Amino acid sequence: MIVVTGATGNVGRPLVALLAGAGEQVTAVSRRVPSGGFPEGVEHVVADLADFASLQPALKGADALFLLLGGELNGPGAPATELLDLAREAGIGRVVLLSSQINGTRPEAASHARLREFELALRLSGLEYTVLRAGGFASNAYAWAESVRGQRAVHAPFGDVALPVVDPADLAAVAATVLREDGHHGEVYVLTGPEAITPRRQAAVLGEVLGEEVAFVGLTREQARAHLAAFVPEEVLDGTLDILGSPLPEEQSVSPDVERVLGRPARSFADWAAGARPAFQ
Repeated sequence: MIVVTGATGNVGRPLVALLAGAGEQVTAVSRRVPSGGFPEGVEHVVADLADFASLQPALKGADALFLLLGGELNGPGAPATELLDLAREAGIGRVVLLSSQINGTRPEAASHARLREFELALRLSGLEYTVLRAGGFASNAYAWAESVRGQRAVHAPFGDVALPVVDPADLAAVAATVLREDGHHGEVYVLTGPEAITPRRQAAVLGEVLGEEVAFVGLTREQARAHLAAFVPEEVLDGTLDILGSPLPEEQSVSPDVERVLGRPARSFADWAAGARPAFQ
């Protein structure tokens, strides 16, 4: 049995579907009962990763665990070793952690200290593990959905700074592979899209998908900070803007790891946008 935390998100939901479609017994964990449900045969458990003890019913009898810390869960909490001890006691032998590329490129970033704690705890745990260090998500473009629908415009800073954003569906596909297959123990995979793309070009791609022009409206860093503050934790804000505006060379580089694991190229932003079209219409 495979336990998937964060099972209702952009990565967790397609991961649950992939695993269930492959015939795996899956327990989906989320803090709330999801709308739309899960594929037939998937067990759902309501639990909060901020409270490790609440996960115990989901972990019982499982072989593998997909671990996703989202949003406020990246802040301080009980020692990561406590959760891994619970997993080991439940009989779990394999853990896959969704982490961030920043842990490799900016190892002192305060915003990602919690993920670094989990990475270190995994390395010392004695469990079989794989770390997936994701770049920026293509799905972050959902933040533009309202302005695209209402104004056919994207408002964003750093319009000509390119980053190789990754489709969450690729993250899910890589996670499904390493959860099910041997040969990935101790690996740290950096997962990006197949090309670096600017926000200005992303706006153009959305226009191509919609069949109408989508204008790009540049924001200053200060304007972007005020906008992001509505849904990004304060401790993450400036670090996020630093990456978007002044990325390091490694953060602009395309990693081969999606293709290395899946045997096919990573999906492009255009691929993602085509599937996400209804949100922007």
